[in-house]
Amino acid sequence: MNIAVIFAGGSGLRMHTKSRPKQFLNLNGKPIIIYTLELFDNHPDIDAIVVACIEEWIPFLEKQLRKFEITKVKKIVPGGSTGQDSIYNGLCAAEEIADGENACVLIHDGVRPLITEETITDNINTVKKSGSCITCVPATETFIVKQQDGSLEIPSRANSLIARAPQSFVLKDILDAHRKAISENKHDFIDSCTMMSHYGHKLDTVIGPMENIKITTPTDFFVLRAMIKVHEDQQIFGL
Repeated sequence: MNIAVIFAGGSGLRMHTKSRPKQFLNLNGKPIIIYTLELFDNHPDIDAIVVACIEEWIPFLEKQLRKFEITKVKKIVPGGSTGQDSIYNGLCAAEEIADGENACVLIHDGVRPLITEETITDNINTVKKSGSCITCVPATETFIVKQQDGSLEIPSRANSLIARAPQSFVLKDILDAHRKAISENKHDFIDSCTMMSHYGHKLDTVIGPMENIKITTPTDFFVLRAMIKVHEDQQIFGL
């Protein structure tokens, strides 16, 4: 069984929106999160979707699911006080609907709507082969890592990747890591792959599309709008 856990629990402070969180901003009359959910809803190998959502926005999301005929969302759960806690809530809901311990779970941002069907398929296949994976893109700029002593480390760009999403795992493995973190009172892991690496799991990689950005700032929103226009033109004109 393949379950997508979509994280939509953030308030989006860097977007500077006043009326609604960034995942519910409209583009061409459709909220950003619906663009994301459609990708998983339409994928033939995704069996179910769980969404971790800001609690007061759950009724709005439910209306949007009906309006846009999203049928694979089986549970919507409230987000937690941190991103890690929100994802854990979603994983617990996935555990309730999973048909066994070997279920594959794809953890994805609700504001990352520019992935492809191929990326989702690659994640599922890589989890079957390796047990876990993280979607990445090649680094296009040089990274500089500042050490505690003030010195600088410059990793080779050729060997550097930028982490994106989905981040995908065997459900039992990622739940075990979360529950170990909770038992150690650790609630500030930046993402799931960081947590899994911390607890000794080896991660495989999937190379995804460069446009698979997270809509975090107003500039990102304008990029999304341009990319949606490109995709629409491709469908209309066969470009």
